[in-house]
Amino acid sequence: MALAYLNGVTPEEIKRGMESFRGVDRRFDFKLKNEKVVFLSDYAHHPSEIKQSVMSIRELYADRKITAIFQPHLYSRTRDFYKEFADSLSLLDEVILLDIYPARELPIPGVDSELIYNHLRPGIEKTLCKKEEILDVVKNKHIEVLITLGAGDIDNYVPAIEKILAAR
Repeated sequence: MALAYLNGVTPEEIKRGMESFRGVDRRFDFKLKNEKVVFLSDYAHHPSEIKQSVMSIRELYADRKITAIFQPHLYSRTRDFYKEFADSLSLLDEVILLDIYPARELPIPGVDSELIYNHLRPGIEKTLCKKEEILDVVKNKHIEVLITLGAGDIDNYVPAIEKILAAR
């Protein structure tokens, strides 16, 4: 709003624009919210972004079980930050880890989601699965609050996950 104002947009035009603004897609984006289940989608794909999202969810739903589905983005980022990813994800009650979304990269030998999985805090509920298995995994989990995290193609599964959770 400040940038618009500094560039000559009138306060009334800003107000009209804000009335129709629905937020940024895939940034703490509520998909389902009822008394049984909450489901959010978030583009967070760096440990510090994940930590902030988790802390916000924890503040909103302190008394509920919080589960995340995380799809790591890039082999190099996973290699460089697997411990930090594990630390951020360990703030959750349950983590479902998918295979790395490669984007523009070729696999790096020895680098996979298991690096993160093996460094999650002791006692956390954790599952390692392929993205093609995620719908079956969600069907068989007790979900109270769920967030999908990642910059890969996990968002392709969001509508189907929402449908599964809405039917509960």
